Amino acid sequence: MRTFSFLFLTTLWSAAAALHESDVGVVDWHQAYAGVPLTHSLSTAPAFHNKPGRPPTEALLLTATSSNVLAALHAVNGSLAWRYIYEPADNIVYYQKNGDVVTSLSGPGGATLRTFDYATGHLILEKRLHSPHTGRLLEPDDFGTSVVHVEGSNDVFVMTNGCQVRRIGRTGNVEWTWESPDASSSVIYAKLVATPSTVYVVGLAKSFASYTLHVTSLSAATGELVTSANVPSSITDGPSGILTLSSDTADLSPRAIWLEAGAIRSVALVPQLTEKPATVKGTTYSKIIDLGLQHKGYFVALKTDDAGRVLKLDADKEGLKVIWEFSDSAKSNKNTDSFYIGGLDKAGLPYIGRVFWSLALGKASAHVYAPHLSDGQGLVSGFTFNFDTEAHGIISHVALHTAYVKELDLLPYIAVTTTTGAIQLWQGNIVQWTREEGLSRLQVAEMVELPERKTIATHIVNEHETFIGRVTRQLTDAKDLPQYLLHFVKRFATGSYASAHTRATPASPTESDLDPLARDAFGFRQVIVAANDLGKIYGLDSSSGAVLWSRVLGLGWAAKVGGQVIPSKLFIVRTVADGGNPEAVFVTQRKAGNGLVDTVLFHVNALTGEDVLGKSPAGTVLQGLDLISGPLLEAYQLPGSSKAVVLLDEFRQAYVYPETAANAKAFEKVVGKLNIALRTGALGRRQLTGHQFTDVAGERAVVHATWASSFPAGEEITAVIPRPAGHVASLGKVLGNRTTLYKYLNPHLFAVTTASPAACGVYVVDGAKGSIVYHASIAAAKSGGKCDLQAAFVENWLVYVYWDEEYQWVGQAKGRRLVSVELYEGSQPDDRTKSSELSAYSNKTLAVSTVEQAYVFPHAITAITTTSTKFGVSMKDIIVANANGQIQSFPHIMLNPRRPKTKPTAEEQEEWLVQYDPLLPDDPTRVLSHNYHVANVRRILTAPALLESTSLVFAYGLDLFCTRVTPSGTFDVLSETFNKVQLVFTIGGLVAAIAVTKPMVGRKRLRERWYQ
Repeated sequence: MRTFSFLFLTTLWSAAAALHESDVGVVDWHQAYAGVPLTHSLSTAPAFHNKPGRPPTEALLLTATSSNVLAALHAVNGSLAWRYIYEPADNIVYYQKNGDVVTSLSGPGGATLRTFDYATGHLILEKRLHSPHTGRLLEPDDFGTSVVHVEGSNDVFVMTNGCQVRRIGRTGNVEWTWESPDASSSVIYAKLVATPSTVYVVGLAKSFASYTLHVTSLSAATGELVTSANVPSSITDGPSGILTLSSDTADLSPRAIWLEAGAIRSVALVPQLTEKPATVKGTTYSKIIDLGLQHKGYFVALKTDDAGRVLKLDADKEGLKVIWEFSDSAKSNKNTDSFYIGGLDKAGLPYIGRVFWSLALGKASAHVYAPHLSDGQGLVSGFTFNFDTEAHGIISHVALHTAYVKELDLLPYIAVTTTTGAIQLWQGNIVQWTREEGLSRLQVAEMVELPERKTIATHIVNEHETFIGRVTRQLTDAKDLPQYLLHFVKRFATGSYASAHTRATPASPTESDLDPLARDAFGFRQVIVAANDLGKIYGLDSSSGAVLWSRVLGLGWAAKVGGQVIPSKLFIVRTVADGGNPEAVFVTQRKAGNGLVDTVLFHVNALTGEDVLGKSPAGTVLQGLDLISGPLLEAYQLPGSSKAVVLLDEFRQAYVYPETAANAKAFEKVVGKLNIALRTGALGRRQLTGHQFTDVAGERAVVHATWASSFPAGEEITAVIPRPAGHVASLGKVLGNRTTLYKYLNPHLFAVTTASPAACGVYVVDGAKGSIVYHASIAAAKSGGKCDLQAAFVENWLVYVYWDEEYQWVGQAKGRRLVSVELYEGSQPDDRTKSSELSAYSNKTLAVSTVEQAYVFPHAITAITTTSTKFGVSMKDIIVANANGQIQSFPHIMLNPRRPKTKPTAEEQEEWLVQYDPLLPDDPTRVLSHNYHVANVRRILTAPALLESTSLVFAYGLDLFCTRVTPSGTFDVLSETFNKVQLVFTIGGLVAAIAVTKPMVGRKRLRERWYQ
């Protein structure tokens, strides 16, 4: 019977909400991202790679990203060719492409080696080189790691941990291993150079006031030590002050280059290390720059005035030769600092580029030097391109790929990475595509309802318009009337109306005359307003994911010293129901380069991104309002119709925004009723403290503590989960015996999760007086003492998921547990206390009974929330993002904590209760994302549509995914299979029958009256 109940429930559950194949791409969309490129080092920064002889359009742009992803983008259109997502603890530190293989090192010290197919991203090899626990945490991350491919072989030389070198075959077999005998002392190796016979390991040895260059030579075949020696030198710049160069020419030995006291010095690398250092004479230098052309023998050096010179390997006694100096590259108030980059064409010939921002022209400028052209004398091609710094921020990195079209004609391809996370490809001065990778770093997001569709006047009426002119204009405006009437008749006759399974932006016969940014029939189309931590905000179309608008957040006075704007909260302060266009307020923290922290507000039109404050015209950097000179303590939105935002500074003073008389009056009305909880106390002794506002008396209101709830020693608060405001359609649950369990709906409740090395905690707290209504303690994971805990709270229902390592009985397995908790008034059915109306200090607020049940959950999750509908009539589903990249839904009927342990009675069957089964089914029909892989979801946002049956779901993290769900089915919309044609014909037939029979009945009755 238990199995039958389970199968019955699963079938009912799946049939109600399964996603049909025809709905894919119609009711949902998915956008996969690579993440914001890591540009601090050439080892992880974007770089073009292509197969020899193939055109630039077939190249791939490889990059490692801040989302711990190694990805390849198609150069032709910017689409994602492939990506590999690393585990959070396995951070990527190095990648390199050679032939058809991409090799990466990840983890502390380069603990893990992986190789991928260049074109498809398929994992070929994965090998652990050393334990992550023994990895050395060096700065920068790629210091002490390197990969060199063996010429004419599939083997690679790999350096890890700054002290170990291995020769590894294509199948992962280790041919030999060499480890520095003084691995834990003063020498750290940084570079690896290989010749057919010898491997050179170049590093730094610590000395009293600087570093000394240290070189070790090894046999390439056996790994045996040939010799090891310090090279007389004094290097003060650390790892960034050394380079290694090699060449395709057999008669040129590789060299190690370093900067010493303003001079460029180098030494030839020979097996016995007998060569003496040489110095490049002629000028003083301040920096050497690796172009990524070390295997071609080129690099750039900056003179003391920042002028850039190109140097290459040479056979003379100095070993290096200056071959070019970029004109006008010296430091100037007309240009910004330059980016120097290297690239190749399809023949493998090198090019050196310089990109900078011209303050005089207001454009980006690029110079590309081709050393092999003009009979070996070199040739420079220059151009400007209109990079929009107002829309994308500042250029942070440049990658170069070049096509040699014809004699003396270069066609450079430049991939630009910006400070806001965008990647652009420029073909000369023409932008080919833009990827907004900043969307992979969203921190806050909200959905905003669109206004109704309305007709836009096609003509401006002139008050002096003549009668003939007015008639002519109206006849012109009515040109679409026949088409509209035909469309209306066809729609009425065939029933081709919008349904819950149609696109949110249906075509219209008069679409050109309609507001393009308006809601559809059921409110499925909304604007997703969001912000990332790179200083950019977006407006996304929830029906397609398209970027409707975007704005770069300005730094204000901090632009002079540098800084970062980080969003803290987002509030919708005006909706369509309030009249006018909806508006959003971003509450941000501005961290200036000088260490000062301020609270800045940005107020925008949610439909267009226009500045409501009027400071910043469209198309410019959005400037905010410096509201608090200091950090933000907390921010809230006032309940009721005012929708004002209340902010607390570090002195616990209240600021109301917008600062209007109406908002000030609304704040005064509720100031004595507001109860807020703040996290207080030092790290390790954290507690929640309840606060109330003092009365407003001309000055700023200040909050004062009213209660304190201390948690066990060592427990840190990981999350405070407010209960979402919204309609509660049902105040209780009618049982099969006709008694009622009334929901505990205390408006001051919120949930708290905590973590400590020993245990994790889940609390439900009364924010008015600090009473703990519910508490559960969970043993922390034994491996590291981490609390993998996620929770959601709505109405009287609390759900949390955690990792359980405890063995309470024989045969129990550790795994994920989901606990479903419901809070009810009183101690028994029909015991009603009217919890939603009680005074905050009534003793009845603690008259609560809890019902809870645990289930075995199939997967780890990264985010959890509940569905939300317009009036709260539909059932609540739990929406989760699991670690497998899926978005799943679980209905309340499956998670009901009142499911009986035995065969359900007749009364329990009336409540649709089925027998308890501890294992929740991993039903593929409940996977909302179907075959999409939605990676690294951090938060799931839900919003109501106009239909009570439907809830919109938006998940964001590395990827974006949006869909709509119907927890209780589409009870408020006719089914698509409804036969409208048959209904119309039936009604038409009845009308015709009535029209025919009515005169006949009238005549019959008249005759009957004559005979009466």
